[in-house]
Amino acid sequence: MRLQKLPQNSAVKICSISHQIKILNSNGGRLNLNGNISFRNFTQPCLNEVKKNQSFPSFYVVRDDLLHPLVNGNKARKLDALLPLLEDNAVTDVVTCGGCQSAHTAAVAVSCAERGLKSHLVLRGEEPDIPTGYNLVSKLYGNVVYVPRSIYAKREEMLATHAESVIGCDGSIIWLNDLMEASLKNHAQGQYRNFLKSDPLESPEKSRKVVIVNEGAGDAVALLGMIRLIKHLSESHLFGKNEALKIVVDAGTGTTAVGLALGVSSLGLPWEVNAVMLADKIDGYKKKEQNLISEFLNSTASAFGKAPIREKNDGIVQWVERRVPRKFGNILKGEVEECRRIAQQTGILVDPIYTLAAWNLAADLSENGEERTKVVMLHTGGTLGMFGLAQRYRSYFRNPEDGVEI
Repeated sequence: MRLQKLPQNSAVKICSISHQIKILNSNGGRLNLNGNISFRNFTQPCLNEVKKNQSFPSFYVVRDDLLHPLVNGNKARKLDALLPLLEDNAVTDVVTCGGCQSAHTAAVAVSCAERGLKSHLVLRGEEPDIPTGYNLVSKLYGNVVYVPRSIYAKREEMLATHAESVIGCDGSIIWLNDLMEASLKNHAQGQYRNFLKSDPLESPEKSRKVVIVNEGAGDAVALLGMIRLIKHLSESHLFGKNEALKIVVDAGTGTTAVGLALGVSSLGLPWEVNAVMLADKIDGYKKKEQNLISEFLNSTASAFGKAPIREKNDGIVQWVERRVPRKFGNILKGEVEECRRIAQQTGILVDPIYTLAAWNLAADLSENGEERTKVVMLHTGGTLGMFGLAQRYRSYFRNPEDGVEI
């Protein structure tokens, strides 16, 4: 029996697909959840044309949800920066954490399995009776343990303890940001490492090298993946470098938004990053922004010098309240139906926890913004989380017209 050797460099398909969404039946002003607004999807728009004389307001969607069947959206972009670092430093195991339906832990598990690495996933809460969505993916591809919320609240201690249980007698542990800083320092000093990718079947007794990745890949190294995405989107055949642009993204940890804004600032683009706050208040996000930028600059200064960050007094990200703020993870009546309507009208699936919030802000900005400024929503993926929501909010996933389940 012959085994097919999978390519080792298939991290992320860097090319982006962008669609244009036109808002129909619009009377101007703030959009409502009353079903009167409808959308139409144009799958082959002219991205580099100046926005003018349009009959209907519109915005663009970068379809990063289509990058990979299981590893997509901002999860894929973060791992685009993270995975080469792990491979170049001969890492054998990855420890990370997330919620029961974490798209991040699932993405780490799948990506590690594709490269012959082992993933160890610490999930918050109790094991569900029926595994589904990202929880099922995590269990299929990785090694999962569940911990009480009281233990999960102390994430750093929890991750370090779990990593200790993984390494064995002669292994080693390093945090991801420390690995990046050491790797860049070696690079700057001309100490290039060229590890051979060892085959675990040929060297099963190899000592383990364990890397700890923060929840949601909220590490400075993940910012590089978002910067790379901005560079790609600014190419002349896409959005170019000269036109004003408002980028819209949903914010969980806030890492994606900060990475996008760093890319915009570093490249000197006339773009603005708008992030919908979902999991924290504005003070928390601003603190996270400052910490990530500081970590990133400290880590990269030895190799590249200080990046030209043009920071405003209020930061480089425009943090925006969600249309209807709520406790993170909760959904409101009517939002599942709104996701269903968007899917049927455009073929694009959004979820009520994350991407619906970005969709709504993009629609609002395109309705009320400057005529020549394009609005671009980054689809952050995560739509398999709808399976978990359908279990938790079963009544919301019923057809309101006849009372039967969708």
